[in-house]
Amino acid sequence: MKILGISGTILGAKTAILVEAVLKEIKEKHPEIETELLDLRNIQMEFCDGRKPELYNDDTKNMIKAVSDADFYLVGFPIFNGSFPAPLKNLFDIVPPSVFRHKVMGFVANGGTYQHYLVVENQMKPIAGYFRSFVAPSYVYVNGSHFNEANEIVDEDVLKRIEDLADELVYMQNGLGRNK
Repeated sequence: MKILGISGTILGAKTAILVEAVLKEIKEKHPEIETELLDLRNIQMEFCDGRKPELYNDDTKNMIKAVSDADFYLVGFPIFNGSFPAPLKNLFDIVPPSVFRHKVMGFVANGGTYQHYLVVENQMKPIAGYFRSFVAPSYVYVNGSHFNEANEIVDEDVLKRIEDLADELVYMQNGLGRNK
């Protein structure tokens, strides 16, 4: 069984740190689960333009394969201007929607204010619904005050929510009874 953590931005470090924190929690409690981080900062992803997947560059094809091979997902993203970033939208456009069908999907997000947490509710959950994914009811939203100067998550409530989300994702995946 494999969970893919997607850090859905090409800017900054906090999103990847947040995704990695949840993946680490899963790996510590469930060493049998394979965890992988897909960090869009490290990928030369081409823009979706409707061509067949095999016609994209190697990075984009490898990204499609990584997403397709996962059993469930943790999607992380920063919130810019009240929405999620274009690279994550591009990933969702390139990967065939059927890849996400009947798979568990959870979310983590970071933003500059407390108010932007609703992007998860109002934008990401409907997209996951369109994909017919099973959406984790909880998610983790953080802002800059939850990190220290070394970009470490230090807020105890956030750390507890990370632990809870990790447990929820594994519980939901196990509930599907399709574990490999």
